[in-house]
Amino acid sequence: MSIREEFEKREKSFVSPCGCLSAQSRGRVKKEPLCPIRTVFQQDRDRIVYSNAFRRLKQKTQVFLAPLGLGDHYRTRLTHTLEVSETARTIARALRLNEDLVEAISLGHDLGHTPFGHSGETVLQEIYSRHFSHQKQSLRVVDKLENKGEGLNLTYEVRDGILKHAKGYGSIISSKPGEMAVTLEGRIVRVSDIIAYLNHDLDDAIRSGVIRREQIPTSIVTTLGRNHSERATTMIHDLIYSSQGPNGSVTLTMSDAIYTEMCRLREFLYTEVYRSPRVHNQFVKAKKILSDLYYYFLEEESCLREELAKMEMDKRPLDFQPKERVVCDFIASMTDRYALDLYEKIFFPTPQV
Repeated sequence: MSIREEFEKREKSFVSPCGCLSAQSRGRVKKEPLCPIRTVFQQDRDRIVYSNAFRRLKQKTQVFLAPLGLGDHYRTRLTHTLEVSETARTIARALRLNEDLVEAISLGHDLGHTPFGHSGETVLQEIYSRHFSHQKQSLRVVDKLENKGEGLNLTYEVRDGILKHAKGYGSIISSKPGEMAVTLEGRIVRVSDIIAYLNHDLDDAIRSGVIRREQIPTSIVTTLGRNHSERATTMIHDLIYSSQGPNGSVTLTMSDAIYTEMCRLREFLYTEVYRSPRVHNQFVKAKKILSDLYYYFLEEESCLREELAKMEMDKRPLDFQPKERVVCDFIASMTDRYALDLYEKIFFPTPQV
Protein backbone atom coordinates (compact mmCIF):
# COMPACT_ATOMS: atom_id res chain seq x y z
CA MET A 1 0.00 0.00 0.00
CA SER A 2 1.41 3.40 -1.00
CA ILE A 3 1.75 6.38 1.34
CA ARG A 4 -1.14 8.05 -0.50
CA GLU A 5 -3.35 5.00 -0.05
CA GLU A 6 -2.47 4.86 3.67
CA PHE A 7 -3.50 8.51 4.02
CA GLU A 8 -6.71 7.98 2.07
CA LYS A 9 -7.50 5.14 4.46
CA ARG A 10 -6.89 7.41 7.46
CA GLU A 11 -9.09 10.11 5.89
CA LYS A 12 -12.10 7.81 6.20
CA SER A 13 -11.60 7.73 9.98
CA PHE A 14 -11.48 11.48 10.56
CA VAL A 15 -13.41 13.14 7.71
CA SER A 16 -17.14 13.48 8.36
CA PRO A 17 -19.57 11.64 6.07
CA CYS A 18 -20.51 15.17 4.88
CA GLY A 19 -16.97 15.81 3.72
CA CYS A 20 -15.29 15.01 0.42
CA LEU A 21 -12.79 12.16 0.56
CA SER A 22 -9.76 12.47 -1.68
CA ALA A 23 -10.26 8.95 -3.04
CA GLN A 24 -13.81 9.86 -4.10
CA SER A 25 -12.86 12.90 -6.20
CA ARG A 26 -14.55 13.11 -9.58
CA GLY A 27 -11.07 13.36 -11.01
CA ARG A 28 -9.28 15.52 -13.55
CA VAL A 29 -10.17 16.57 -17.08
CA LYS A 30 -7.02 14.85 -18.34
CA LYS A 31 -6.38 11.51 -16.67
CA GLU A 32 -2.93 11.04 -15.18
CA PRO A 33 -1.19 8.54 -12.89
CA LEU A 34 -1.87 8.96 -9.18
CA CYS A 35 0.96 10.24 -7.00
CA PRO A 36 2.32 7.53 -4.65
CA ILE A 37 2.71 10.04 -1.79
CA ARG A 38 0.14 12.85 -2.11
CA THR A 39 -3.63 12.74 -2.45
CA VAL A 40 -5.19 14.48 -5.44
CA PHE A 41 -6.16 17.53 -3.35
CA GLN A 42 -2.66 17.79 -1.90
CA GLN A 43 -1.30 17.72 -5.45
CA ASP A 44 -3.70 20.49 -6.46
CA ARG A 45 -2.56 22.64 -3.56
CA ASP A 46 1.08 22.19 -4.54
CA ARG A 47 0.42 22.93 -8.22
CA ILE A 48 -1.28 26.19 -7.26
CA VAL A 49 1.47 27.29 -4.87
CA TYR A 50 4.17 26.67 -7.48
CA SER A 51 2.31 28.50 -10.25
CA ASN A 52 3.32 31.87 -11.69
CA ALA A 53 -0.18 33.22 -11.06
CA PHE A 54 0.14 32.50 -7.34
CA ARG A 55 3.48 34.31 -7.09
CA ARG A 56 2.02 37.33 -8.85
CA LEU A 57 -0.60 37.75 -6.10
CA LYS A 58 2.04 39.37 -3.87
CA GLN A 59 2.03 42.43 -6.16
CA LYS A 60 -1.73 42.72 -6.68
CA THR A 61 -3.92 45.15 -4.77
CA GLN A 62 -6.49 44.05 -2.25
CA VAL A 63 -8.06 47.48 -1.52
CA PHE A 64 -5.23 49.96 -1.01
CA LEU A 65 -2.70 50.30 -3.81
CA ALA A 66 0.36 48.67 -2.27
CA PRO A 67 2.94 49.88 -4.83
CA LEU A 68 2.02 53.53 -4.34
CA GLY A 69 3.96 54.07 -1.14
CA LEU A 70 1.22 53.43 1.43
CA GLY A 71 3.40 51.11 3.51
CA ASP A 72 4.34 47.48 3.92
CA HIS A 73 1.57 46.39 6.29
CA TYR A 74 -1.38 46.69 3.94
CA ARG A 75 -2.90 43.49 2.65
CA THR A 76 -2.18 42.39 -0.88
CA ARG A 77 -4.10 39.79 -2.84
CA LEU A 78 -1.57 37.21 -1.60
CA THR A 79 -1.93 37.98 2.10
CA HIS A 80 -5.71 38.02 1.63
CA THR A 81 -5.46 34.56 0.07
CA LEU A 82 -3.40 33.26 2.99
CA GLU A 83 -5.91 34.66 5.51
CA VAL A 84 -8.78 32.99 3.62
CA SER A 85 -6.86 29.71 3.66
CA GLU A 86 -6.15 29.92 7.39
CA THR A 87 -9.79 30.70 8.20
CA ALA A 88 -11.15 27.96 5.93
CA ARG A 89 -8.76 25.35 7.31
CA THR A 90 -9.73 26.18 10.89
CA ILE A 91 -13.43 25.82 10.08
CA ALA A 92 -12.93 22.62 8.06
CA ARG A 93 -10.83 21.02 10.79
CA ALA A 94 -13.41 21.80 13.46
CA LEU A 95 -16.25 20.41 11.33
CA ARG A 96 -14.20 17.32 10.34
CA LEU A 97 -14.18 18.18 6.66
CA ASN A 98 -11.34 17.82 4.15
CA GLU A 99 -8.71 20.37 5.11
CA ASP A 100 -6.57 19.72 2.03
CA LEU A 101 -9.50 20.46 -0.26
CA VAL A 102 -10.39 23.78 1.40
CA GLU A 103 -6.73 24.78 1.35
CA ALA A 104 -6.40 24.08 -2.37
CA ILE A 105 -9.59 26.02 -3.20
CA SER A 106 -8.57 28.90 -0.93
CA LEU A 107 -5.09 29.24 -2.42
CA GLY A 108 -6.49 29.19 -5.95
CA HIS A 109 -9.63 31.27 -5.54
CA ASP A 110 -8.14 34.62 -6.62
CA LEU A 111 -5.53 33.52 -9.19
CA GLY A 112 -7.44 35.34 -11.93
CA HIS A 113 -7.88 38.59 -10.05
CA THR A 114 -6.88 41.69 -11.96
CA PRO A 115 -4.30 44.29 -10.94
CA PHE A 116 -5.56 47.24 -8.88
CA GLY A 117 -8.28 45.23 -7.16
CA HIS A 118 -11.86 45.33 -8.33
CA SER A 119 -11.27 48.43 -10.45
CA GLY A 120 -9.32 46.21 -12.83
CA GLU A 121 -12.24 43.83 -12.95
CA THR A 122 -14.60 46.73 -13.64
CA VAL A 123 -12.57 48.12 -16.53
CA LEU A 124 -12.38 44.72 -18.25
CA GLN A 125 -16.13 44.41 -17.87
CA GLU A 126 -16.49 47.78 -19.56
CA ILE A 127 -14.01 47.40 -22.42
CA TYR A 128 -13.81 43.64 -22.99
CA SER A 129 -17.02 41.92 -21.83
CA ARG A 130 -19.67 42.58 -19.23
CA HIS A 131 -19.45 38.86 -18.44
CA PHE A 132 -15.83 39.10 -17.26
CA SER A 133 -15.40 38.14 -13.61
CA HIS A 134 -12.37 37.32 -11.53
CA GLN A 135 -13.80 33.94 -10.47
CA LYS A 136 -14.27 32.86 -14.10
CA GLN A 137 -10.81 34.20 -14.88
CA SER A 138 -9.36 32.23 -11.96
CA LEU A 139 -10.79 29.05 -13.44
CA ARG A 140 -9.40 30.05 -16.84
CA VAL A 141 -5.96 30.53 -15.28
CA VAL A 142 -5.84 27.01 -13.82
CA ASP A 143 -7.47 25.42 -16.89
CA LYS A 144 -5.84 27.22 -19.83
CA LEU A 145 -3.28 29.91 -18.97
CA GLU A 146 -0.86 28.43 -16.45
CA ASN A 147 2.00 26.15 -17.40
CA LYS A 148 2.42 27.96 -20.75
CA GLY A 149 -1.06 27.12 -21.92
CA GLU A 150 -1.23 23.56 -20.61
CA GLY A 151 -3.09 24.45 -17.42
CA LEU A 152 -2.73 22.79 -14.01
CA ASN A 153 -5.22 19.97 -14.62
CA LEU A 154 -6.85 20.33 -11.21
CA THR A 155 -9.58 18.13 -9.80
CA TYR A 156 -13.26 18.82 -10.43
CA GLU A 157 -13.91 19.74 -6.77
CA VAL A 158 -11.14 22.35 -6.60
CA ARG A 159 -12.14 23.87 -9.95
CA ASP A 160 -15.78 24.05 -8.84
CA GLY A 161 -14.84 25.73 -5.55
CA ILE A 162 -12.69 28.31 -7.34
CA LEU A 163 -15.50 29.18 -9.76
CA LYS A 164 -18.17 29.51 -7.07
CA HIS A 165 -16.26 31.28 -4.32
CA ALA A 166 -17.36 34.81 -5.25
CA LYS A 167 -20.53 36.44 -4.06
CA GLY A 168 -20.26 40.15 -4.79
CA TYR A 169 -22.94 41.73 -2.65
CA GLY A 170 -25.01 38.54 -2.57
CA SER A 171 -25.85 36.33 0.39
CA ILE A 172 -22.97 35.43 2.67
CA ILE A 173 -24.29 31.86 2.82
CA SER A 174 -26.15 31.16 -0.40
CA SER A 175 -28.87 28.54 -0.86
CA LYS A 176 -29.13 28.98 -4.63
CA PRO A 177 -28.01 25.79 -6.41
CA GLY A 178 -26.15 27.67 -9.15
CA GLU A 179 -24.10 29.62 -6.59
CA MET A 180 -23.30 26.76 -4.22
CA ALA A 181 -20.15 24.69 -4.59
CA VAL A 182 -20.78 20.97 -4.91
CA THR A 183 -18.78 20.32 -1.73
CA LEU A 184 -19.17 21.70 1.77
CA GLU A 185 -15.48 22.50 1.59
CA GLY A 186 -16.09 24.81 -1.37
CA ARG A 187 -18.94 26.53 0.47
CA ILE A 188 -16.68 27.07 3.48
CA VAL A 189 -14.17 28.91 1.28
CA ARG A 190 -16.93 31.28 0.12
CA VAL A 191 -17.79 32.22 3.72
CA SER A 192 -14.13 32.34 4.74
CA ASP A 193 -13.43 34.78 1.92
CA ILE A 194 -16.05 37.13 3.37
CA ILE A 195 -14.85 36.69 6.96
CA ALA A 196 -11.30 37.49 5.85
CA TYR A 197 -12.02 40.63 3.83
CA LEU A 198 -14.56 42.05 6.28
CA ASN A 199 -11.90 42.00 8.97
CA HIS A 200 -8.71 42.89 7.14
CA ASP A 201 -10.29 45.57 4.91
CA LEU A 202 -11.66 47.28 8.02
CA ASP A 203 -8.24 46.95 9.65
CA ASP A 204 -6.48 48.51 6.64
CA ALA A 205 -9.08 51.26 6.32
CA ILE A 206 -8.38 52.33 9.91
CA ARG A 207 -4.62 52.07 9.33
CA SER A 208 -4.90 54.29 6.25
CA GLY A 209 -7.04 56.94 7.95
CA VAL A 210 -9.91 56.47 5.49
CA ILE A 211 -12.10 55.83 8.53
CA ARG A 212 -11.65 56.24 12.28
CA ARG A 213 -12.25 53.46 14.75
CA GLU A 214 -15.03 55.43 16.44
CA GLN A 215 -16.98 55.54 13.18
CA ILE A 216 -17.68 51.80 13.33
CA PRO A 217 -21.36 51.33 14.31
CA THR A 218 -21.76 50.46 17.98
CA SER A 219 -23.76 47.30 17.30
CA ILE A 220 -20.89 45.87 15.23
CA VAL A 221 -18.36 46.53 17.98
CA THR A 222 -20.66 45.17 20.69
CA THR A 223 -21.65 42.01 18.82
CA LEU A 224 -18.55 41.13 16.79
CA GLY A 225 -15.68 42.65 18.78
CA ARG A 226 -13.41 45.63 19.16
CA ASN A 227 -10.51 44.51 16.97
CA HIS A 228 -9.54 42.18 14.14
CA SER A 229 -8.82 39.21 16.40
CA GLU A 230 -12.07 39.47 18.35
CA ARG A 231 -14.20 39.93 15.24
CA ALA A 232 -12.64 37.02 13.35
CA THR A 233 -12.90 34.75 16.39
CA THR A 234 -16.57 35.65 16.88
CA MET A 235 -17.47 34.95 13.25
CA ILE A 236 -15.52 31.69 13.01
CA HIS A 237 -16.79 30.29 16.31
CA ASP A 238 -20.37 31.20 15.47
CA LEU A 239 -20.19 29.51 12.07
CA ILE A 240 -18.66 26.34 13.53
CA TYR A 241 -21.07 25.92 16.46
CA SER A 242 -24.14 26.93 14.45
CA SER A 243 -23.31 24.51 11.64
CA GLN A 244 -22.83 21.37 13.73
CA GLY A 245 -25.80 19.01 13.53
CA PRO A 246 -26.70 15.65 15.09
CA ASN A 247 -24.61 12.57 14.30
CA GLY A 248 -21.81 14.60 12.75
CA SER A 249 -24.02 16.27 10.15
CA VAL A 250 -23.07 19.74 8.91
CA THR A 251 -25.33 22.49 7.58
CA LEU A 252 -23.50 25.78 7.07
CA THR A 253 -25.36 28.49 8.94
CA MET A 254 -24.83 31.31 11.43
CA SER A 255 -26.84 32.80 14.26
CA ASP A 256 -29.15 35.65 13.30
CA ALA A 257 -27.29 38.14 15.49
CA ILE A 258 -23.84 37.49 14.01
CA TYR A 259 -25.12 37.22 10.44
CA THR A 260 -26.96 40.54 10.78
CA GLU A 261 -23.89 42.37 12.06
CA MET A 262 -21.68 40.86 9.35
CA CYS A 263 -24.08 42.21 6.75
CA ARG A 264 -24.05 45.58 8.52
CA LEU A 265 -20.25 45.60 8.54
CA ARG A 266 -20.17 44.80 4.82
CA GLU A 267 -22.58 47.67 4.09
CA PHE A 268 -20.43 49.98 6.22
CA LEU A 269 -17.30 49.01 4.25
CA TYR A 270 -18.98 49.54 0.89
CA THR A 271 -20.29 52.95 1.91
CA GLU A 272 -17.39 54.33 3.93
CA VAL A 273 -14.36 52.58 2.42
CA TYR A 274 -14.78 51.06 -1.05
CA ARG A 275 -16.79 54.05 -2.33
CA SER A 276 -14.88 56.67 -0.38
CA PRO A 277 -13.37 59.50 -2.47
CA ARG A 278 -9.82 58.59 -1.44
CA VAL A 279 -10.11 54.96 -2.56
CA HIS A 280 -12.26 55.70 -5.58
CA ASN A 281 -9.96 58.42 -6.94
CA GLN A 282 -6.98 56.08 -6.96
CA PHE A 283 -8.99 53.43 -8.76
CA VAL A 284 -10.09 55.93 -11.42
CA LYS A 285 -6.40 56.39 -12.23
CA ALA A 286 -5.86 52.65 -12.25
CA LYS A 287 -8.77 52.15 -14.64
CA LYS A 288 -7.21 54.61 -17.09
CA ILE A 289 -3.89 52.78 -16.96
CA LEU A 290 -5.46 49.40 -17.75
CA SER A 291 -7.76 50.80 -20.41
CA ASP A 292 -4.90 52.52 -22.24
CA LEU A 293 -2.78 49.37 -22.06
CA TYR A 294 -5.64 47.23 -23.38
CA TYR A 295 -6.19 49.34 -26.49
CA TYR A 296 -2.47 49.74 -27.10
CA PHE A 297 -1.84 45.99 -27.20
CA LEU A 298 -4.84 45.41 -29.43
CA GLU A 299 -3.01 47.45 -32.06
CA GLU A 300 0.58 46.37 -31.34
CA GLU A 301 0.68 42.61 -31.83
CA SER A 302 4.47 42.35 -31.98
CA CYS A 303 4.75 44.13 -28.63
CA LEU A 304 2.05 41.88 -27.25
CA ARG A 305 3.98 38.77 -28.27
CA GLU A 306 7.12 40.14 -26.58
CA GLU A 307 5.29 40.86 -23.33
CA LEU A 308 3.54 37.49 -23.33
CA ALA A 309 6.96 35.86 -23.56
CA LYS A 310 8.22 37.94 -20.61
CA MET A 311 5.19 36.88 -18.57
CA GLU A 312 5.85 33.24 -19.55
CA MET A 313 2.40 33.10 -21.14
CA ASP A 314 1.51 31.07 -24.22
CA LYS A 315 1.62 33.04 -27.50
CA ARG A 316 -0.20 30.40 -29.54
CA PRO A 317 -3.74 31.68 -28.75
CA LEU A 318 -2.99 34.71 -30.96
CA ASP A 319 -3.19 32.31 -33.90
CA PHE A 320 -6.64 30.89 -33.10
CA GLN A 321 -8.38 33.12 -30.53
CA PRO A 322 -9.73 36.67 -30.83
CA LYS A 323 -7.00 39.13 -29.99
CA GLU A 324 -9.37 40.77 -27.47
CA ARG A 325 -9.43 37.55 -25.45
CA VAL A 326 -5.64 37.26 -25.43
CA VAL A 327 -5.17 40.90 -24.41
CA CYS A 328 -7.77 40.51 -21.67
CA ASP A 329 -5.88 37.50 -20.30
CA PHE A 330 -2.65 39.50 -20.45
CA ILE A 331 -4.10 42.52 -18.64
CA ALA A 332 -5.77 40.39 -15.97
CA SER A 333 -2.48 38.55 -15.33
CA MET A 334 -0.46 41.72 -14.69
CA THR A 335 0.62 42.78 -11.24
CA ASP A 336 0.11 46.39 -10.18
CA ARG A 337 3.83 47.07 -10.49
CA TYR A 338 4.08 45.45 -13.92
CA ALA A 339 1.18 47.54 -15.21
CA LEU A 340 2.66 50.77 -13.81
CA ASP A 341 6.12 50.08 -15.24
CA LEU A 342 4.71 49.10 -18.62
CA TYR A 343 2.49 52.17 -18.76
CA GLU A 344 5.45 54.43 -18.01
CA LYS A 345 7.57 52.68 -20.62
CA ILE A 346 4.92 53.00 -23.35
CA PHE A 347 3.26 56.34 -22.67
CA PHE A 348 5.79 58.51 -20.81
CA PRO A 349 8.24 60.55 -22.87
CA THR A 350 11.84 59.36 -22.82
CA PRO A 351 14.47 62.05 -22.12
CA GLN A 352 16.85 62.53 -25.03
CA VAL A 353 20.53 62.40 -24.17
